[in-house]
Amino acid sequence: MAKGHRTQIKKERNQENRETRPYAKLRFARMSAQKAEYVLAAIRGKDVMTAQAILAYNPRYASTVIGKLLKSAIANAENNNGLDPETLYVDECFAGKATTMKRIRPRARGMAYRIEKRTCHITIILNER
Repeated sequence: MAKGHRTQIKKERNQENRETRPYAKLRFARMSAQKAEYVLAAIRGKDVMTAQAILAYNPRYASTVIGKLLKSAIANAENNNGLDPETLYVDECFAGKATTMKRIRPRARGMAYRIEKRTCHITIILNER
């Protein structure tokens, strides 16, 4: 049996399992996870400079949002972990489904069609080469 209070035990366990790689998260982004995943697939495994260039010339809306998120992850790596941006690459990136806003569109004969405005959580994890 572990010694200490329940919250202390949980805190120690969470400290051991903490993510050490620099990362950035965007929660409730106003796009579907599938559309974000198209752009994330293009930068997965690439070094940071190449990934920024790909995002700069990608015509999709998701690329502007993911570009800002990538810049945030690079800044986190520099400031929090003291890493050099030249040696970083996109280790993992994924988009998960978040809540869906349900809206109604009026239709003929008093009916209503549902419109689903999907959101997603986007995570970018960097690592050093």
